[in-house]
Amino acid sequence: MQQSFNFHSKSIEEVIENLKTSPNGLAFDEAEQRLKLYGKNIIEEGKKKSIFSLFVEQFKNVMVLVLIAAAIISIFLGEAADAAIIIAVLIINAVFGVAQELKAEKAIEALKKLNMPYAKVYRNGHLMQIKTDELVVGDIVEIEAGDIVPADLRLVESYNLKIDESALTGESIPVEKDANAILDQSSPIAERTNMAFMGTVVTYGRAKGVVVATGMKTEIGKIANFVNIQSNIETKTPLHEKLEEIGKYLTVGILAIAFIVFITGVLYKRDVFEMFLTAVSLAVAAIPEGLPAIVTIVLAIGVQKMARRNAIIRRLSSIETLGRVEVICTDKTGTLTQNKMNVVKIYCNDNLSDNLDLEDTTTKILFRIMALCNDVKMELIDKQPKFIGDPTETALVKFAYEKGLNKNAIEKVMKRVYEIPFDSTRKMMTTVHEVKNDQNLVVFSKGAVDVIIDKCRFIMIKDEILPLDEKAINKILQANKEMSSNALRVLAFAYKEIDETQLQNKNTIEDNLIFVGLVGMIDPPRKEAYDAVKVCYDAGILPVMITGDHKDTALAIAKDLKIIDTNKAENLQVLTGTEIEKLDHETLKEKVKEVRVYARVSPEHKLRIVKAWKDHGKIVAMTGDGVNDAPALKAADIGVGMGITGTDVTKSVSDIILADDNFATIVAAVEEGRKIYDNIRKAIQFLLSSNIGEVVTLFLATLLNWTVLYPIHILWVNLVTDTFPALALGVEKAESDVMKRKPKKSSENIFAGGLGFSILYQGLLKGLITLLVFFIGSKFYDTKVAITMTFMTLSLIQLTHAYNVRSNINSLFKMGVFSNKYLNLAFIASFALQTVVLVVPQLREIFRLAVLSFTQWTIVILASISIIPIVEVVKYITRHFFVDEHKGN
Repeated sequence: MQQSFNFHSKSIEEVIENLKTSPNGLAFDEAEQRLKLYGKNIIEEGKKKSIFSLFVEQFKNVMVLVLIAAAIISIFLGEAADAAIIIAVLIINAVFGVAQELKAEKAIEALKKLNMPYAKVYRNGHLMQIKTDELVVGDIVEIEAGDIVPADLRLVESYNLKIDESALTGESIPVEKDANAILDQSSPIAERTNMAFMGTVVTYGRAKGVVVATGMKTEIGKIANFVNIQSNIETKTPLHEKLEEIGKYLTVGILAIAFIVFITGVLYKRDVFEMFLTAVSLAVAAIPEGLPAIVTIVLAIGVQKMARRNAIIRRLSSIETLGRVEVICTDKTGTLTQNKMNVVKIYCNDNLSDNLDLEDTTTKILFRIMALCNDVKMELIDKQPKFIGDPTETALVKFAYEKGLNKNAIEKVMKRVYEIPFDSTRKMMTTVHEVKNDQNLVVFSKGAVDVIIDKCRFIMIKDEILPLDEKAINKILQANKEMSSNALRVLAFAYKEIDETQLQNKNTIEDNLIFVGLVGMIDPPRKEAYDAVKVCYDAGILPVMITGDHKDTALAIAKDLKIIDTNKAENLQVLTGTEIEKLDHETLKEKVKEVRVYARVSPEHKLRIVKAWKDHGKIVAMTGDGVNDAPALKAADIGVGMGITGTDVTKSVSDIILADDNFATIVAAVEEGRKIYDNIRKAIQFLLSSNIGEVVTLFLATLLNWTVLYPIHILWVNLVTDTFPALALGVEKAESDVMKRKPKKSSENIFAGGLGFSILYQGLLKGLITLLVFFIGSKFYDTKVAITMTFMTLSLIQLTHAYNVRSNINSLFKMGVFSNKYLNLAFIASFALQTVVLVVPQLREIFRLAVLSFTQWTIVILASISIIPIVEVVKYITRHFFVDEHKGN
């Protein structure tokens, strides 16, 4: 294979020969060898930071630098032990910080792999889907409207293909492509009409191409050598930004308190250097610098859990919005229904029937249109047909096959020579075929009933072509209504014969068609959709169905799933696309409050519906699968792309991709989003209440001129009691009422719902209990024992309190005290680290601690667990006197 081969200036045959491939694609083993030889088809990002760089960054903090300076001063003053402990704590803290960042990075990398798009490729002559990063030079790839081109391609077949190359060339108008063009070697990229480039978007038509370059060898890859193209998966979310803002205010407040502690200690004539260390240690311990990293880890772990439930989150920030969703606008086909279409009714020859045989010309033509006017691929595997394509088209091809019409066999006799692809705005598709041994061409069309009728001037009944008069139209519409009222999806079929000269005028191909018949298909609701709709209403979320299907079909499914409010008039809850067209924005804005079903809508209508809901201040999720759905998905607070039927474009603009195209998965994702947001709040509550507890302890102790802890104690307690329990709270199971609460408002502060109050009173409580233990210790024992008891209490009370934080409203005992196994392990690990300095004589000496007696341990343990019954009483009062407020949160 020649690296400098100008593919755009060579014929298709020369390109195929040069790349040592064939129209049937590469063999599996050859593709595997090429992947090993040339590497994956990915755009490389900038160099990642080394572990050493991450480690060094942990020390780029003013407080940490002050501690390092303090350690150096300690060495000069002969306090080597103090210096060693400070440095050891800083190193351990840095290691924890690096571990957190690596874990977050690893989780995000896993998310990127989950988000990897797929390409349709031929291997050994079989069409299959593979991840785009597995594409190699020589692969034969299929692309169609809505796809993002997965690599640089030399087109070998093209049908009305147009590609938006603005991302590469800046050209705003989609470029028409022609596989048969052979261009001059010097043709610039923007004029290479026989090429398709990685990262560009197919806006119209379809094509087949051979991969000529992958990864960094592609045109966009060459640009990436100069500009680092970042992933659109964000590591910093709005929540991070809020926390950073809160952190700034906390830092100022804590530094002020640390300064007061230092000045007060000096005024009490305590050792200046020790008070300086105490103040700095307090500031370092009290500022929650690890909180953003913990939030990232919790979000990323949650994302992977969602992926296991078939919801692939493309942006971490989406999780925050998910838990607040108030309206879910969902497609019907494949999302609320099974997406397994079966033909069950046919209207043909002025007759509505459950079954038809190939008895006459009209029926034969109808079945031929069903078999040929589509993009379904049919393969025989072990003599059994396998259909690849759109579910609706697959149902038609399958039905025709069962009636004896093999799509592959008919295509040999009736080769497709032209097509006008399906478009959600036109709502129809047309193919033109040349008939073997016949001078004429035949036009086959299928689409929405009203659209096809409008294109027809004649009707074929029992081999006779008659004018399509009002009486015939009424019969067709009556048959359509009867099928639609039974929740059938109805398509109309028509044809006409033309000669080659008529094909030249593309604008008239679909005019003056001959109506042949209607086909009714059923796509029953998914079983899980029934429960999902109920859960939505329980959770204060409004499910809204938006579909391109007929009004009667949509209404029948909506009634079955109980999306329709039975207490209100049906006609007020259904709106069609035609009716939307007649409404101005203000009228539509009022209408959406009542409407539960939108039928016969276009993507433009979806955008209007989203904007109308957002004008009410609602958080809206919107599903979509077609390229034209992209604006509505981008406009929604949460854009939901379909993983199976969705185009690459809709997936690329989506916040969430449903791997199973299932409505129940959206609801499950909302539940997971609420749980993750709750858990982040729990981690925040735990960390901030612990930090406030430390501040209260030292601040009040300094004012009382008590030496309750040494600087190293504060650093150590902060080190061993923060990380593990906070992460364990981040994976807490969802509370039983998580989907029985109203959605949180987007304007709601993160400390709303009593969280701020809980942090303050619980932090104060911890500080006071710790000081009480010191008071008892100093009253009955010596100072060294009292300080040891205080040190152990401050640590143990924080670990014990982590169990309280599992719910801010529900009783710990009702939830099961030890039901979070990760928190149990975190407690054991942190408590072991805490007690090791007391048990090991050398460490005990360095930390200036005493051995505690059974009685002293009893006081420490009782004081530490006393916070549980106190918080339980507050929870009880909240549940019984502030229930309504809780439900509103």
